[in-house]
Amino acid sequence: MFHVEQKSDLDIKPVNINENPTADATGLSLQSQIDLLPEKPGVYQYFNKKDEIIYVGKAKNLKKRVSSYFTKTHEIAKLRVLVNNISYLRFIVVDTPEDALLLENNLIKEYMPRYNAMLKDGKTYPSICITKEEFPRVFKTRNIDKRYGEYFGPFSSVWTINAILEIIHKLYKIRTCRLPLTEEKIAEGKFKLCLEYHIKNCKGPCEGLQTREDYRNDIDEIRKIIQGDAVEISKLLLQKMKKLASEFRFEEANELKQKYELIENYRSKSIIANSVVNNTDVFGYEEDENSAYVNILRISKGAIIQGYTIEYRKQIDETKEDILATAIVELRERLESNSREIIVPFPIDYELSGVKFIIPQRGDRRKLLDLSIQNVKQYKVEKLKRAEKLNPDQKSIRLLTEIKDKLQLEKIPMTIEAFDNSNISGSDAVAACVVFKKGKPSKKDYRKYNIKTVEGPDDYASMKEVVRRRYNRMIDENSTLPDLIIADGGMGQMEVIRKVIEDELKLTIPIAGLPKDSKHKTRELLFGFPPKTIGLKPNESLFRLLANIQDEVHRFALKFHRDKRSKKQTASELDNIKGIGEKSKNNLIKHFKSVKRIRTADFSDIEKVIGTHRATIIYDYFNPSLTSSE
Repeated sequence: MFHVEQKSDLDIKPVNINENPTADATGLSLQSQIDLLPEKPGVYQYFNKKDEIIYVGKAKNLKKRVSSYFTKTHEIAKLRVLVNNISYLRFIVVDTPEDALLLENNLIKEYMPRYNAMLKDGKTYPSICITKEEFPRVFKTRNIDKRYGEYFGPFSSVWTINAILEIIHKLYKIRTCRLPLTEEKIAEGKFKLCLEYHIKNCKGPCEGLQTREDYRNDIDEIRKIIQGDAVEISKLLLQKMKKLASEFRFEEANELKQKYELIENYRSKSIIANSVVNNTDVFGYEEDENSAYVNILRISKGAIIQGYTIEYRKQIDETKEDILATAIVELRERLESNSREIIVPFPIDYELSGVKFIIPQRGDRRKLLDLSIQNVKQYKVEKLKRAEKLNPDQKSIRLLTEIKDKLQLEKIPMTIEAFDNSNISGSDAVAACVVFKKGKPSKKDYRKYNIKTVEGPDDYASMKEVVRRRYNRMIDENSTLPDLIIADGGMGQMEVIRKVIEDELKLTIPIAGLPKDSKHKTRELLFGFPPKTIGLKPNESLFRLLANIQDEVHRFALKFHRDKRSKKQTASELDNIKGIGEKSKNNLIKHFKSVKRIRTADFSDIEKVIGTHRATIIYDYFNPSLTSSE
């Protein structure tokens, strides 16, 4: 029996679809519609009560695929919602799974169902246009109108398209003006030469200095370069150059030589594989929790002639194989590719007629696949960086989510507290606590501690005292406890904190440790009891965040310790002088920098800082023999 699953607060309860009162126009219940499905390839469409298409899917076996929606326990919430919203279905039988794949792609683009993986294509990539004019122009554009010209692209890399156009304009002196050139108007003398002709960027077809036939030959060669056929042009130029040289037409031969060298230079930069790899499409795939990214590299005679990346927003249970198959159809259609060889990173369960699918393990094809994967990963990284610039908190949340995953915490550690001690041979022992919220320091929540119960240099006992004081107070004040505690140290410090948190206070707060190396640099991340090393690389953003927390607590503790020692040194000399307040003392230290300089200062210098009356008190204190003799 088929059922639709609904999730309550406690569990998932099945709902018998025979009890669903909604039926299609024929009056058949959803159960009856499923029973009538053929075991053939095709496309199925799910409708809701408003007669809206909410999902389109493809299948090699319609009955098995559709039935699976109602016979499985779905863990994905969106999938459960989809199933609950299915009122009735329609299907289209096709001859082959390939036809199902193509039809699904067309229906998704037409109806844009809510629960399908949707193509996110917010920006238009540029293409190269060759206009349909008697003297065509060649330029970059983002507007496609095939009545106006012939288009090559799109190119996701603006650098690539600019490089191609640069080589074209160096090789061929084609016009860049928008004059409506026709042979009739040129013969009538309606146009005049412009600056481009005089600086030798154009051959002057506007005044008939270049024939239409010669101009068209240049355009034909340009078309071949854009399509990746630079090899043939290079061979042709070499032949012409040798012929002209043999006829002693050295000036013309030199012009061709310059063209030849430009094309060879272009080819040396663009060819990245053996020229045996020809007429091939290479697909790279990458995904994260919410999106899938697919890159295509079009290869002709060993050279990349196009590169393009798209993103799909995942909705329910689409597999990477299904998404890649859909993207292959979409991208080949966009780029008007008829390549007979497709390189993919993993098998897909669909075929295209006359096309060979390859998963290379080595050689030039493997290098091409690695390059495509590298491109798609770079696209994903750049997208993430753009998002983080728009929303600075997003990066922090991502890093905190990484901590949660690495340490297998129950929740994201939005609040992290770190502790450190500071003393010199046990004297003036202090400790500090810093607080990071959403991955950023919350300085108003920092706390300083004078060690009260520990004598001598005992870091473990000092840490115990501080942690006990910190969290006893938080419990008394009913404050929100942190999601993670970080010890500035290794196993020993972690164990001391654990004894206070778990054994004494009966709290459950995760504890991590950050040991340092001999150069006092963060070495590793420890977690668990007994502590285990959590694999992190020093160049990872997550590692840098944790090192930043450790450096901050060490800085804060050390500053507090220095301030305390400085205050103590100052107090030993000046605080014993009656009649000298805190303000006068601070002014003296600020001016003279030390008590030693105050002791040896002239009366007049002291008087300038704190006035005659207080200067007299200070001077008499440090020079009692002089005042008594007077």
